[in-house]
Amino acid sequence: MTELTEDDLHLFNEGTHLRLYRKLGAYPLGSDGAEGVRFAVWAPNARSVSVVGDFNEWDGDRHPMEPRGASGIWETVVPEAESGSVYKYDIRSAHGGYRVKKADPFGFRHEEPPQTASVVWDLEYEWGDGDWMAERGERNSHDAPMSVYEVHLGSWRRDPEDPARFLSYREMAPLLVDHLRRTGFTHVELLPIMEHPFYGSWGYQTTGYFAPTSRYGTPQDFMYLVDHLHQHGFGVILDWVPSHFPSDEHGLGYFDGTHLFEHADPRQGFHPDWDSLIFNYGRNEVRSFLLSSALFWLDHYHVDGIRVDAVASMLYLDYSREDGEWIPNEYGGRENLDAIQFLRQFNESVYREYPDVQTMAEESTAWPMVSRPTYVGGLGFGMKWDMGWMHDTLQYVGRDPVHRSYHHNEITFRAVYAFNENFMLPLSHDEVVHGKGSLLNRMPGDDWRKRANLRLLHAYQATQPGKKLLFMGGELGQESEWNHDGEVEWSLLDEPGHQGILRLVGDLNALYAREPALHRGDFDPRGFEWIDANDSTRSVVSYLRRIPGDAPNGGHDLAVVFNFTPTPQENCRVGVPSAGWWEEVLNTDAERYGGSGVGNLGGMEAVPVPFHGRYHSLVITLPPLGAVIFRAPSGKPGEER
Repeated sequence: MTELTEDDLHLFNEGTHLRLYRKLGAYPLGSDGAEGVRFAVWAPNARSVSVVGDFNEWDGDRHPMEPRGASGIWETVVPEAESGSVYKYDIRSAHGGYRVKKADPFGFRHEEPPQTASVVWDLEYEWGDGDWMAERGERNSHDAPMSVYEVHLGSWRRDPEDPARFLSYREMAPLLVDHLRRTGFTHVELLPIMEHPFYGSWGYQTTGYFAPTSRYGTPQDFMYLVDHLHQHGFGVILDWVPSHFPSDEHGLGYFDGTHLFEHADPRQGFHPDWDSLIFNYGRNEVRSFLLSSALFWLDHYHVDGIRVDAVASMLYLDYSREDGEWIPNEYGGRENLDAIQFLRQFNESVYREYPDVQTMAEESTAWPMVSRPTYVGGLGFGMKWDMGWMHDTLQYVGRDPVHRSYHHNEITFRAVYAFNENFMLPLSHDEVVHGKGSLLNRMPGDDWRKRANLRLLHAYQATQPGKKLLFMGGELGQESEWNHDGEVEWSLLDEPGHQGILRLVGDLNALYAREPALHRGDFDPRGFEWIDANDSTRSVVSYLRRIPGDAPNGGHDLAVVFNFTPTPQENCRVGVPSAGWWEEVLNTDAERYGGSGVGNLGGMEAVPVPFHGRYHSLVITLPPLGAVIFRAPSGKPGEER
């Protein structure tokens, strides 16, 4: 920590300080902490502030802090404190006699819940991921394959000897790498690991915006997890929650006896859905705090992406509110102008400092240009979750096949808007909780049909334009709804049907990564063409995935055909753009996946019979509740010949 300068104070008050964590918080002065610790905290409406901790018997009179002019920042050096010391700030407000002990908003480590104090800690760590960091821009690019495995660390795996015990970050590292190798995902997305007092919030009620939760170990232990994943070729994305925060007394709420981080008016500052507080994005110092948090994880933990939670709740002043329960903006509208400015500033700051990472928005409305640059009026995110695709697709595959022909638009409508944004297709944790059931048990029919429908869903996600995200358990056909107090149902892998689902997910991820046609055009309309979107009578859908523009040698078109009925369909003619042998590279009904083995004996010769507006066609067999993927003959992709 370096001392606060006048420039720091200016940037802080201006709302543009990106590394405020280097100036506020607790920093040991010597290499081993023997010379004491410098503390600094922002509490502009306090009458007095002192540091209390295990070094002074929590006595608020022993180590008073001094105000830094009119900045609202208090600071002091405590000679008795050292690395590992436990502490809080004892704040006496200038208003109404309010007194409270607060955890450090900039604390790098906090006690393991239910304890709530902060811990003096340094962030020294020797990284070994230089190769990954040098090439991650290519791995994170819009043209690269990105298949994301969404994980809640506390319920991914538990100690087999003591299921109540969490595994540590270090214990999980090799297990996670082994599973990613087996399943072919390219990235891990972690539900918020920032410190949170209530485990059942899954991390979405954050109190420690600069500290990984101590439930699974130290900051260095979490660095080890990221480092280990990087060294084995896997990226790490963090969920980040700047949309709201909990009202726990030790946290940010009513910090110095005033509504410092949140709005005072509950019509702006209280979130009715989550019983939480909403940041005041119009306050410059709050923006500095949040921007510094985002950059902190990129600076010190080498993360490769930040997914911003609940963006819609930030954008709309009337989100989850009735008339009279919200305050319009200065123009009388419902748009939160301060939040819009903050989100643009966040994305501009991240991409300016780290052009090789990605930001993603969980945004569930039709807000335009979420993933378009700020200089054309967008919010500046790299990607946006396609919640419409998730909803429509799960609704369609959840229907009994006999009814699907009447709802064909649910599976085809996405093409209308598929390239309006840079979309990620999420099958996330939100779809397997709160009584919704697991993905498998949302499927209709008996056990065999449920598994076949789930295999169809996985194939549809893997071959649609857009990056992919799957929550843990979906890759093996978990039967139970996600329970954060348990773990993934790994025992299901003793059963051939579930082994088949896992094998299919691995093969789909490998195919997605191997075939440029499946990832190069994820955000380019030239990468997708319908073969037939209108065969509702048979509930058949077919399309081409192509490499946009001039493709390198070795690229191939892919034809993808789905049969959403349990009846095999023979002699199905499908128009294709070129002659020659079309290899059947994947069939979800293959016996290795637990299917019935109906297929096309490895491929089919295209015949010069025009169909679907193309010069050639295949005559294929569609397996029951199955998808088949054919690779075009070698040659320039997209060439009609």
